[in-house]
Amino acid sequence: MSCCCKSPKEPSNNMIKMEVVADVIDQKPAQCLTATFANNVKVNDGNELTPTQVKDPPSVQWNADPNKFYLLVMTDPDAPSRSKPDFREWHHWLVGNIPGLDVGKGEHLSEYIGSAPPEGTGLHRYVLLVYEQQGQITFDEPRLTNTSANGREKFSIRKLAQKYNLGEPIAGNFYQAKWDDYVPIVYKQLGG
Repeated sequence: MSCCCKSPKEPSNNMIKMEVVADVIDQKPAQCLTATFANNVKVNDGNELTPTQVKDPPSVQWNADPNKFYLLVMTDPDAPSRSKPDFREWHHWLVGNIPGLDVGKGEHLSEYIGSAPPEGTGLHRYVLLVYEQQGQITFDEPRLTNTSANGREKFSIRKLAQKYNLGEPIAGNFYQAKWDDYVPIVYKQLGG
C-alpha cells in the first residue's frame, strides 16, 4: 500500500505543510488512504494529477474492519480558488454506511464528480478522508447526483463529522489539480 506514507500506515506531514490540516481537518489522520484511479494513477501526498486522470471514481483502501461502517468524503477547500475560497468546501463525493472496504455497498449521499477547477485558478487541493462510524447512521443529507452542482458548495466535513459524532478522520490522502481540457466536459455534465 504505497502512497503518502512514510510507512505503509502513516501519512507524511504534507497535509500540515499544505494546510489541509487547518483548512479542512484539525489533525493529520493516523493512517494513509490509498486511492487509485484508472490506468494505475495514484493519489500520493499532494501530487499533481489532471482532471482527465481523475474523471472516474478511484478505488480506495484503508485499514478497515469488515464488521464496521465508514464514511468517505472527497472535498475541495479551494473553490473557486485557493486565494479566494468563497465556496469552501465544495464536496465531490460523499459515501456513508460503507461496510468495511466495500464502497459500492455504501450509501451514496453525493455521487462522484471529478476535479474541475476553473481555468486560471491554479492548483486546487482534493482531499480524501475516511471516518469510522459508531454503527449504521440514518443520514438526513439530500442525495446529490453527479449531474448537478447544487448543494455541494460551502460544505464542511468538520460540521458533518460533528453532527454524526464521527470524531477525527482515521485515514486520508490528497492530490492537487488545475484546469485542463476535460473540465468543460465536467461543466457540461453539471448543466453548465
